Amino acid sequence: MQKKSYEIKMPLLFLSFLLFTFSSPSLSLNQDGLYLLQVKASLSDPDSALSSWNPRDPTPCYWYGVSCDSATGSVTSLDLSNANIGGPFPTLLCRLQNLSFINLFYNNINDTIPSDISTCPNLVHLDLSQNLLTGELPHTLADLPNLKYLDLTGNNISGDFPLSFGRFQKLEVLSLVYNLLDGTIPAFLGNISTLKMLNLSYNPFSPGRIPPELGNLTNLEILWLTECNLVGEIPDSLGRLEKLTDLDLALNNLVGNIPGSLTELVSVVQIELYNNSLTGVLPSGLSNLTKLRLFDASMNQLTGTIPDELTQLPLESLNLYENNFEGALPSSIADSPALYELRLFENRLTGELPVNLGKNSPLRWLDVSSNLFTGPIPPSLCEKGNLEELLMIYNSFSGHVPSNLAECRSLNRIRLGHNKLSGEIPEGFWGLPHVYLLELVNNSFSGQIGKSIAKAANLSLLIISRNEFNGSLPEEIGLVDSLVQLSASNNKFSGPLPKSIVKLDGLGILDLHGNELEGGLPSGIESLKKLNEFNLAKNEFSGKIPDGIGSLSVLNYLDLSNNQLTGGVPFSLQHLKLNQLNLSNNLLSGELPPLFDKELYKNSFKGNPGLCGHISGLCVGRDADKHKGYVWLLGSIFVLAALVLVVGVVWFYLKYRSYKKARAIDKSKWTLMSFHKLGFSEYEILDCLDEDNVIGRGSSGKVYKVVLSNGEAVAVKKLWRGVKKGCGSIDIERGQAQAPAHDDGFQAEVETLGKIRHKNIVKLWCSCTTRDCKLLVYEYMPNGSLGDLLHCSKSGLLDWPTRYKIIVDAAEGLSYLHHDCVPPIVHRDVKSNNILLDRDFGARVADFGVAKVVDTARKGAKSMSVIAGSCGYIAPEYAYTLSVNEKSDIYSFGVVVLELVTGRLPIDPEYGEKDLIRWVCTTLDQRGVDHVLDSKLDPCFRDEIYKVLNIGLLCTSPLPVNRPSMRRVVKMLQEAGAENQQKTAAKDGKFNPHYYEEGSDQGSVA
Repeated sequence: MQKKSYEIKMPLLFLSFLLFTFSSPSLSLNQDGLYLLQVKASLSDPDSALSSWNPRDPTPCYWYGVSCDSATGSVTSLDLSNANIGGPFPTLLCRLQNLSFINLFYNNINDTIPSDISTCPNLVHLDLSQNLLTGELPHTLADLPNLKYLDLTGNNISGDFPLSFGRFQKLEVLSLVYNLLDGTIPAFLGNISTLKMLNLSYNPFSPGRIPPELGNLTNLEILWLTECNLVGEIPDSLGRLEKLTDLDLALNNLVGNIPGSLTELVSVVQIELYNNSLTGVLPSGLSNLTKLRLFDASMNQLTGTIPDELTQLPLESLNLYENNFEGALPSSIADSPALYELRLFENRLTGELPVNLGKNSPLRWLDVSSNLFTGPIPPSLCEKGNLEELLMIYNSFSGHVPSNLAECRSLNRIRLGHNKLSGEIPEGFWGLPHVYLLELVNNSFSGQIGKSIAKAANLSLLIISRNEFNGSLPEEIGLVDSLVQLSASNNKFSGPLPKSIVKLDGLGILDLHGNELEGGLPSGIESLKKLNEFNLAKNEFSGKIPDGIGSLSVLNYLDLSNNQLTGGVPFSLQHLKLNQLNLSNNLLSGELPPLFDKELYKNSFKGNPGLCGHISGLCVGRDADKHKGYVWLLGSIFVLAALVLVVGVVWFYLKYRSYKKARAIDKSKWTLMSFHKLGFSEYEILDCLDEDNVIGRGSSGKVYKVVLSNGEAVAVKKLWRGVKKGCGSIDIERGQAQAPAHDDGFQAEVETLGKIRHKNIVKLWCSCTTRDCKLLVYEYMPNGSLGDLLHCSKSGLLDWPTRYKIIVDAAEGLSYLHHDCVPPIVHRDVKSNNILLDRDFGARVADFGVAKVVDTARKGAKSMSVIAGSCGYIAPEYAYTLSVNEKSDIYSFGVVVLELVTGRLPIDPEYGEKDLIRWVCTTLDQRGVDHVLDSKLDPCFRDEIYKVLNIGLLCTSPLPVNRPSMRRVVKMLQEAGAENQQKTAAKDGKFNPHYYEEGSDQGSVA
């Protein structure tokens, strides 16, 4: 009975299926729509950007990103920019016969550009910028007969230009910025006569010249070859580009003169030649460039005078700093009606500034520092009311500060130091509301600080040392709430310190030494919690040293010498961690505090006849006993040294014998797998695996430095056999640390690094394997690992700009793994020892032995059987839940950030039961931020370091949800550095040395 029922139902079900299929509206979708559905199926779409692509629609013309011809209904344009789609480029699009526009900007399109892209015959516009494309440029791109726009910016395309690129028929825009092209710029690009824009900036090209053939591109309007490793001279042929509006050859190694032919670029609006090695004088004929608005030839080796004809142009920005220009500044420069930026610092210019400079132009930024200028400050500088920065340090300007500058409320930065200026400062000048830096150091100014300083709401840095200011310091100075530094040393100030000075709770530097100040030190000084430097030496202060100074937790410089202070040395000073203490030449008396009662502090207390202690010269007769123990100590040192020498020789002999036995490696049956084009064989590698060449040992194996026959070096990792105990990962069942297994670590490195192409990920050249030995060959990093360098005697090489660069590089590498790889990759062992440094301290993320691919199709984190990572870097949730995702890497990266900012190890017995993160948090709460920062770092970068410290703390938040993504971390780091760069640069990428001037700003943030 059941069998008969089954036989009846089956035909009915089949008939229903046929009726449903033939009545389905999807069959009415046109052919273009069917092709697009296949494209959708081939792409990953985690944000459902293509959800409107519905097979039930009769036409795709209303789908997201799709545009059609109104007459025929065929698809003509596809714009899926910033849609977070991924996968290889879908060549099925080429079956859309009328498709002329493709824009896939800022997605995750990966793999190589397919060679059959040439089957898109009507394609006019192709934008694949900001994706994950790898491989070389396909020669078939030039076979697209109608292509006018090709933008491949921000990918990982490598190799050289194919010869076919000289055959483009209609190409107008070619942009390959920020790729990995490593050939040279070919001459045949000069054959693309239709080009209007050529942008090849920021590629690691091999050293090469600018092809003279580019002068054949007579339709070219934009030529950007910034940081392309260009050498040689600028070819005269570029002068033939009559339609050129923008020429940028900055950040290269160009030499020779600026060719006179550039004066024939009659359409040019801006010329940027900064940061090269150009010599000679500026060419004559610049007056021909009647449309020129920006001319930047700074940071070269140009000589001679500034031609008068340059200043007669309608320039808006003229940057010629850091050259060797000499002579007088042409008076006609003041007649330029559009001039808003004039930067001529670090030249040899003489004479006076034009008397009407700023009278006829909206001048905003003026920097003529480090020249030989004389004469007065032009009174018309702020005639239009726009002047923001007035930088004139290191010249010979004389006369008074013009009274009308006291009305220039737009000013925010004033540096007039190191000149011959004199007279009294106009009253209103002290109270300009937007000025944050006022520096008048090393002049002959006189008079008093005006009471109008109470109106200087934004004043942070007041630096007026080495002048002839007199009178008393006004009480109104205590109303300048934002004051961080007050340096008024070596003047003629008299009277007592104003009581209001203790209200400046943000004050970090108070330097008033070398004046005639008197009276007692103010009570309430303990309220200056951020005081870092306190210098009142060489005055006439009297009374006792306030005990409250001992509570200033961040104070590290205290100098009260050469006064008339009485009483004892407060015992509370022992609580401070001082780098400089000087109480000499006062009238102090009594016993020294025990901490200071040492010869080390002798100079700190000399000249106080009433002080007594064990320091020679303070209390006579106590010195004889000190020498008795010296002979015994010296003899002990010699005996110990001899013992260490004997033990060392024996140890070295035994090690050398074992090394010799280990040198023999069977060179037969090696399998080589290369991931880049190699210039060496595996036998070169094997011959150099000598213990003498070992440069490192880790949880996964030894690392050798191998110098090849061509003189280049590579790093070779020889993996351990089996499992080696350590702190590489934690076995949950046994509760102990372990390294990854031999095969697993090798496979992970090969699978991960073999596919990755990024400037901040270490390059894996190849792997060599036999049955019982596995080798990985990497690019060699001359400066080793960040951890080794940071925690050794050479850590002084890592100044803050270098550390900041390393942090950003490492962040960009991890951001690439998390956001740009499809599927994403979690490193799982981010630490300072796995960040390697090249010759220029560029950072590379390394050691992918425990890296894992994250399955984006599954929600949540991936569960692991062991916790990979290193002690001190492991995220707390990782140890408890065994869940791995990108947030674990971000926590570890945060530890590296704190490591760089503090200079401390992630785990140290000094912390007790804490780790670095808890030590930082505790120290911040109890002692303040200055006790957290590495003392080797220059305090002039303090603001930027604080911001980076906060980013590190954010990354190490106990809750993973509170940690930012790596893409967000990169942006925050760039923003943290951007403010200092804006303050220290006249233009992006240009360092202006006058923002931090040693001896004038005294290491403060200017």
